[in-house]
Amino acid sequence: MWTRNVRLQEQAEQLSSGRQDLMTAIEEACDWVERAEPALAALLPEEGRRERLCKEALSLQRRYPDPADRPPLYGVLFAVKDLFHVHGFPTRAGSQLPAEVLSGPQASSVTLLREAGALVLGKAVSAEFAYFEPGPTRNPVNPLHTPGGSSSGSAAAVAAGYCPLALGTQTIGSVLRPAAFCGIVGFKPTFGRISADGLILCAPSLDTVGLFTQDIAGMMQVASLLCRGWRGCPSLPPPVLGVPEGPYLDQTSPEGRRAFEEQLARLQRAGYCLKRVPALPDIASINQRHLRLVHAEMARVHARWFERFAALYRPLTAAAIREGMTIGVQEIVEVRAGREILRTQVQALMEREGIDLWLAPAAPGPAPQSLQTTGSGLMNLPWTQAGLPALSLPAGRAENGLPLGLQCVAGWMRDEELLAWAAALEIALAEQA
Repeated sequence: MWTRNVRLQEQAEQLSSGRQDLMTAIEEACDWVERAEPALAALLPEEGRRERLCKEALSLQRRYPDPADRPPLYGVLFAVKDLFHVHGFPTRAGSQLPAEVLSGPQASSVTLLREAGALVLGKAVSAEFAYFEPGPTRNPVNPLHTPGGSSSGSAAAVAAGYCPLALGTQTIGSVLRPAAFCGIVGFKPTFGRISADGLILCAPSLDTVGLFTQDIAGMMQVASLLCRGWRGCPSLPPPVLGVPEGPYLDQTSPEGRRAFEEQLARLQRAGYCLKRVPALPDIASINQRHLRLVHAEMARVHARWFERFAALYRPLTAAAIREGMTIGVQEIVEVRAGREILRTQVQALMEREGIDLWLAPAAPGPAPQSLQTTGSGLMNLPWTQAGLPALSLPAGRAENGLPLGLQCVAGWMRDEELLAWAAALEIALAEQA
């Protein structure tokens, strides 16, 4: 097991106040990365990483000598999925394409974090172009298992304690699934709430910038910096929890379903109101529509690159792009319209049944014992398609000792409420374990 506790809010307070020396923190982080990376491969190799970080940390110290003037993420390290453009780093998107053809301006999410005083630990491994061809990253809890994908390196870096924060993206389940597999918090905000500029996109109608931290307190802090129009996490009464019964939940493994029922029982013992509601009866068509949209938009994103470099693409990615080329304009219009139709249906059901928060497994089961797959994102897919804010909370262990995640989904633009409710759920799950 290659894990270490590094909590964002706690470390940010210690660094900004001076209770933790910044240069010492950098050296300790680099020591740990150098020790664990041969086993985990969460980051892209970088010559002189330690020297660069020490130089940047020294510059930060000189710029902010007075703790009272320091920005909120002073000296905090963060990893960046290798789909984001970052000044000073090449972008390869987990592919073999030449970096120069993939270059672009720095993502605004990266800029905001740097302006808040955070330092880039490095680029995190991504599945090729955020699809299903995995990178070399291993699960820090058990390196024989996948960390999930496509934000594999981002989740592994946070779970391993390289850094308390990482940026990822979700097109199907690429934030919540790896968060669940690695035992950390993953947050996918409402579609468009965090700017997706400066990224190599997979499917622009679905791609959402997401975040990884080790707890909800840290997630609240960084979400307030990156989410547009952040209102602050309110004080709320306990939510009514909805369980979407039917074929959607039937996609879980027997072990995953048993674990989910135990999670629900723990929350009921903590006093939460649970409502089991038939939902998503057409999940098979929702799944099909989603994949058709992903493939169609991939084909258009990659049109010029694929024409020149098709031989450099790995088989699954190439097959998706070729399928997308066969999808016509009319079908694209129809499958895109399906996003708002699904959102409207889900919102109407929530209002009719008085549901504040949907609960579901964050993945069909624990991380597969394979590095050739990133696991299934089907449990995350409908919520991503609807654009709703969702997160994965650590929620116990499977029979083999690997982490399990509880997925929580709120209504459109209710990100603040989602995090506020999740903070209480985090405590309840720990107390009832």
